[in-house]
Amino acid sequence: MSQSKLHILTGAKWENLVGYSRAVKAGNTIEVSGTVAIKEGLPYAIGDPYEQTVRILEIIRKTLLQGGADMADVVRTRMYVTDISQWEAIGRAHAEVFGEIKPATTMVEVKALISPEFLVEIEATAVITD
Repeated sequence: MSQSKLHILTGAKWENLVGYSRAVKAGNTIEVSGTVAIKEGLPYAIGDPYEQTVRILEIIRKTLLQGGADMADVVRTRMYVTDISQWEAIGRAHAEVFGEIKPATTMVEVKALISPEFLVEIEATAVITD
């Protein structure tokens, strides 16, 4: 039997252009696509990896809520950063949200993200267990 999926969309132009959803819920699992720091459609906190991470985690939380989950349901994050020397600022913002939750995580440096204003991109996996 095929499992139904819920596609969580934001209306961002990239969703149709690239062919993806902000997140997909299949059963009790929600996979959140790579998320960058935007606000009102524009790059947010240019040059500040801490504030970008805070904003990204706000977007991820809002997305999870649409799928019936919350940050406490996150079991995995993946952080892509353009400057690994900024790991402490990025990690501090991550810990402010996940310090007690402690999901599995990865932080890796990448050459570039979709636009040079973005310093951090985060993916998340949540599993609803209630």
